[in-house]
Amino acid sequence: MTVLDDGLTQTERRQLPVPVTDMPPLFDEPTTLKNWYKHINWVHVILLSSTPALGIYGIFTTKLQTATFAWSWIYYSLCCLGITAGYHRLWSHKSYTAKLPIKILLCLMGSGAVEGSIHWWSRGHRAHHRWTDSDKDPYAATRGFFFSHLGWMLVNRPNSRIGFADTADLKQDSIVQFQHKHYPYIALLMGFIFPTLVAGLGWGDFRGGFFFAAVTRLVLVHHATFCVNSLAHYIGDVPYDDFHTPKNSWITALVTMGEGYHNFHHQFPQDYRNAILFYQYDPTKWAIVALWFFGLVTDLKSFPANEIEKGRLQMIEKKTAEAKAKLSFGTPLEDLHVYTMSEYKDYVNKENKDWILLDGIVYDIENFDHPGGRKYLQASVGKDMTVSFNGGIYNHSNGARNLLSRMRVGVIKEQMHLLLANTSPSQAYDASLEPNKRE
Repeated sequence: MTVLDDGLTQTERRQLPVPVTDMPPLFDEPTTLKNWYKHINWVHVILLSSTPALGIYGIFTTKLQTATFAWSWIYYSLCCLGITAGYHRLWSHKSYTAKLPIKILLCLMGSGAVEGSIHWWSRGHRAHHRWTDSDKDPYAATRGFFFSHLGWMLVNRPNSRIGFADTADLKQDSIVQFQHKHYPYIALLMGFIFPTLVAGLGWGDFRGGFFFAAVTRLVLVHHATFCVNSLAHYIGDVPYDDFHTPKNSWITALVTMGEGYHNFHHQFPQDYRNAILFYQYDPTKWAIVALWFFGLVTDLKSFPANEIEKGRLQMIEKKTAEAKAKLSFGTPLEDLHVYTMSEYKDYVNKENKDWILLDGIVYDIENFDHPGGRKYLQASVGKDMTVSFNGGIYNHSNGARNLLSRMRVGVIKEQMHLLLANTSPSQAYDASLEPNKRE
């Protein structure tokens, strides 16, 4: 089943803000010594600073048992999937439909990441997609790596500065609303109490369960998933679009449970996949496919392969055009002087011009050192060598044709139909001949 569009008309899309580097101030009022504390999100500051400190303390003061290490890694993976497969692909983008038990499981796993409620997280993420890189983007990469990774959570920005995002579907989701209403308690339970109890009741390691499976694991989940907002906008390539900052990177994919093919994702956000090639790392996609195989999720949305390929080829065309612009292909055909055939003959016979004629184009070969010897050129001066050049004597290489394009000095009026037809094999690439040349 194919994805739906993002609800924007072509006119609305053209009106979206162009990425800028000079962003307006974060706040509506200047920050001063008297009001700076009002701009700080103290809950986030305390959480995001205390957990790393606790984790470091625990690492140096607590013995790590093998069972606790294994449990910490398992719970880390589950909580990451709660964000990537749950918060992100299920609720933010509706890229598939999950049955009730899976929705509850993903809700609990995502709560263990302690990154806010589903409603709050998805509302911000939808705004990020609609207003990417602008002032209305909650974590715009154009404000710098630190801001997009962490800084945006440490400040209180006016709600009016965050772009609008429709969350009507989330308001009608009973699981989302229950979690939103009771979020502090659910986050405390799944983020700290549950992983500690599993280690404590399972093999008697309450201390290790708290410091490793709860706190240190939480810090790693935070910064892994935060990289989707930061690292995914800074390193990698742009195979589908380069208007905004999102990029594709296998490095980011490894860090973020497969969310590193971000350029693709921003172009096709409702696709349940982030990676579309078999060798690309996307365990979140694999998990969704596994759930689909067992009938636990349905309606996996994927963008038409034809349209994905269009976007890829358009970027190849753009990069190719940019590369060609740096090369010399000789004087464009439309800028060449137009000679009659008799004028061409006069220049050769009376002005001693070393000119030859190929497919209606006049070339000056005076300073050209032919690899076969000068006598081949002298025998060609003043003649129409089209047939000979294209296989009558020797079918010349693409390199020869490209080199020749820099020697053209005019076109023959009586043979301009050859140029208009643009079918001659002896002509090197010339952008001026393209009927749909992009400016």
